[in-house]
Amino acid sequence: MKISTKGRYALRIMVDLAQNDNGEYIRLKDISERQDITIKYLEQIMPLLTRTGYVRSYRGNNGGYRLARKPEEYTVGDILRTAEGSLAPLACLEDNPNQCPRRHECTTLPFWEGMWKVINDYVDHITLEDLVKRDYYAEGI
Repeated sequence: MKISTKGRYALRIMVDLAQNDNGEYIRLKDISERQDITIKYLEQIMPLLTRTGYVRSYRGNNGGYRLARKPEEYTVGDILRTAEGSLAPLACLEDNPNQCPRRHECTTLPFWEGMWKVINDYVDHITLEDLVKRDYYAEGI
């Protein structure tokens, strides 16, 4: 599993919106300048975040974007899955139940399932608020 630029930027955008929330909509230009992400790339990611209901958009004067919910209501896992799709380290883990023809003989499958569980537990344990506060060292997972 490798997180793409789209996933990394989606997370940075959400953190930026949380850090700069003053009740007003935030212009794409401002996010672009703070995060050093081109407006063109932001325009590709914002529809994903808007379509999933994570972000609200407003057109016109004083238009822009803002979070649809409180930062503590978003997990890093939700945001990354929105941008990336599944976070499974192997394609066979994406099917539920696992449809791999070798699943009954695969001696490494329990390892991959365990790794996927650790990934999901970690990213689903950390909220957007944790990132804003920089309080995301998930002890005890």
